[in-house]
Amino acid sequence: MTEQTAVEVTDASDLALRRAAELIREVPDFPEPGVLFRDISPMLADGAGLRAVVEALGRDCEFDVVAGVEARGFLVGAAVAQSYGTGVIGLRKPGKLPVVADRVSYTLEYGQATLELPADTLRAGQRVLIVDDVLATGGTLGAACRLVRQAGAEVAAAAVVLELTALEGRDKIMGEEVRALLQA
Repeated sequence: MTEQTAVEVTDASDLALRRAAELIREVPDFPEPGVLFRDISPMLADGAGLRAVVEALGRDCEFDVVAGVEARGFLVGAAVAQSYGTGVIGLRKPGKLPVVADRVSYTLEYGQATLELPADTLRAGQRVLIVDDVLATGGTLGAACRLVRQAGAEVAAAAVVLELTALEGRDKIMGEEVRALLQA
């Protein structure tokens, strides 16, 4: 059984993020027995919580475009892009795009997965802020970084709302700046 741990804010001085962290729901035994799922849906539904997360994800980072990872990374990534005046690119699961520029397969906790980059969306040399909801084992975020680099673009940072530190996913994303607003 996974231990239930509190969500901590990486910047303890950020009161708005502390309030947002309190909105994260912990769901035991989902998606399978022994897993403690952190559901950010209540935080996304709260205007002040969403605003705090969006502002913090893009803070102190120079980027030209946001790449949001399917599916909750789309929601947060689009909000970051709008807030900072950039475009957004959705990194998708297979079979969702009519034209694919590139794809990367990777290992998850529960099997294999693939991410695809839509054609004609990312230009060589662009600085990309990759946004996802949770950093767990690092497979998905690592694949997103590889897709961006394979397109000739630069990973400005890989930013997540919540990092599950016990899974050590950050260790699989060597050479990239990884930003996590919250940790559990």
